[in-house]
Amino acid sequence: MEGEGEEPGGHGGGGAGGPPLRNLCCRELSLLEFPDRYVIRSVDPDGPDHAFSIGRSDGLVEPLFEDLSSLTPSRVSTIYGVLGIIRLIAGTYVLLITSRKEVGTHLNSSVFHVTSMRFLSCNGALKHSTSQEKRDEAYFMSLLRTIESTPGLYYSYERDLTLNLQRTCKLTEERMHKPLWKQADPRFIWNHSLMEELIENKLDAFTIPAIQGNILSFQSVQFTLKDSPARITLISRRCNRRLGTRMWRRGANLEGSTANFIETEQILEFEGYKSSFLQIRGSIPLLWEQIVDLSYKPRLNIINHDETPKVVERHFRDVMQRYGETIAIDLTDKEGDEGRLSDAFAAEMEKLPYCRYVPFDFHHTCAKGNFDNLQLLYDQIKENVESQGYLLINTDGEILIEQNGILRVNCVDCLDRTNVTQSYMARKSLNLQLQQMGAFSSSECISMYSDIYEKFKILWAEHGDEISLEYAGTHALKGDLVRYGRQTVGGMIKDGISALTRYYLNNFQDGIRQDALDLISGRYTISRSGPSPFQLNGFESLSYLPVASALIVGGLTMTTFTLNQVGRGTQHFISSVLWAGLTAGVVALVKANGKQFCSRPRLCGLL
Repeated sequence: MEGEGEEPGGHGGGGAGGPPLRNLCCRELSLLEFPDRYVIRSVDPDGPDHAFSIGRSDGLVEPLFEDLSSLTPSRVSTIYGVLGIIRLIAGTYVLLITSRKEVGTHLNSSVFHVTSMRFLSCNGALKHSTSQEKRDEAYFMSLLRTIESTPGLYYSYERDLTLNLQRTCKLTEERMHKPLWKQADPRFIWNHSLMEELIENKLDAFTIPAIQGNILSFQSVQFTLKDSPARITLISRRCNRRLGTRMWRRGANLEGSTANFIETEQILEFEGYKSSFLQIRGSIPLLWEQIVDLSYKPRLNIINHDETPKVVERHFRDVMQRYGETIAIDLTDKEGDEGRLSDAFAAEMEKLPYCRYVPFDFHHTCAKGNFDNLQLLYDQIKENVESQGYLLINTDGEILIEQNGILRVNCVDCLDRTNVTQSYMARKSLNLQLQQMGAFSSSECISMYSDIYEKFKILWAEHGDEISLEYAGTHALKGDLVRYGRQTVGGMIKDGISALTRYYLNNFQDGIRQDALDLISGRYTISRSGPSPFQLNGFESLSYLPVASALIVGGLTMTTFTLNQVGRGTQHFISSVLWAGLTAGVVALVKANGKQFCSRPRLCGLL
């Protein structure tokens, strides 16, 4: 498998898991606040004295070489990294890591989870802006505050996390000595757009590529086989090319990039050997949408576009170039809206003879949590999966086997059904790897060891929860089926709460979240000229949920009250009829204009 930015060469000096070649990014930082500027300085005990400043009024960023020992800052605080810089209409804002948690190691380098961030404001010039510019800047700043609570961000000061193990092993010695951002795959750098100004100012020591996904190495499955310790780690990497929320980023864009595209890598370590199995997920690569309208399940709409065949081809050509032979597993229902979408997908896949398309109605075949029926799917593709293989590295860091193909799995959201299916395929590959390493005989499998198998299932369930939080805002549904193989009362209650939370977020919060993601990903470009993107009209100027709720609840309350008074005279009966009619009219108005009462993104279009 090859990918963007990969260079030819040998196995590359320590790439398979040797000690880090050198400390590539500043690990310990101080933020010094002066009246005219902020200074961010490295305080690494073993590193050089790197520093840069940023003007508090003009946002000027420049490397700093002067001695500041004679100056006294008004405040000094500790930070743990700089994720980037963004310029709005009247100010510059620096995204800082203010707290972190070490979650384990990857290739002998520490991995950290970002637990809190904040934007440092350098907007002293805002006082000279027009009133409209101030209002726009305030809204943009509210979007930045949304970004500060982004879940699932991970990074390392010493290792690039965007490359899977197979690509890492093929890095040359020369490339391993380059700054982390130069080693990284741009697709999986969450802060790719935010890093640009740091890179332009040659602040490599402060430029940390972060991934969004999950790294469950601290909670990884650890067990013993043949008196030797073994460990399984999951790493997921979310693509930034169609970043967004569940309802506002569906399908593909015209370039063929799909929503919720994630590369998931399962790494096994045993007796000095390392193996890796890759899978990908991504929304169905057609042009389609599912606009929220207050209904629980909005209708799916397939967009008729002349470019659709080219979009599908662009997507799969890119996948094949990066990963090799591709098997596209489609888990959608074969009836209703999902059925129409699946049929359209199947029709386009018939035009691509170099990809194998495998439809599998997950809900029908695996009804009532009977996930063992996934064996029916595996039987269809077993020969291809075993032929594609996995990565296997020996104790000397030499590649013995390479993975030369990929499973691409999708449902509608690429969350719950997809995660269950990928965990099943990962288990099948894990059995093959352990047999190859000599830990299992040809007749043994992980499900025969109940303690190991339970840990494996919990690992994948937690993986599904984190990916769901990033895309849908809640934990995955039916997580107890993955963990325990059965639906529990607690699980049903949790699923009910998650479903209601998803409904609320989809209808009343995700439009704002989508704007925030479009802003920091660089998809939306700030412009001081032209109309404000936040000048609202009609229903959009209303406070969506409170207005709709107040009108309906108020109408129902008055209807109920007057009905209780009907026996006292004709006047009360007429009042009841009027209030009931008014309430019905409001409900009809809200239903007819459901899309207008929902939170909608305003910065970028759907495609």
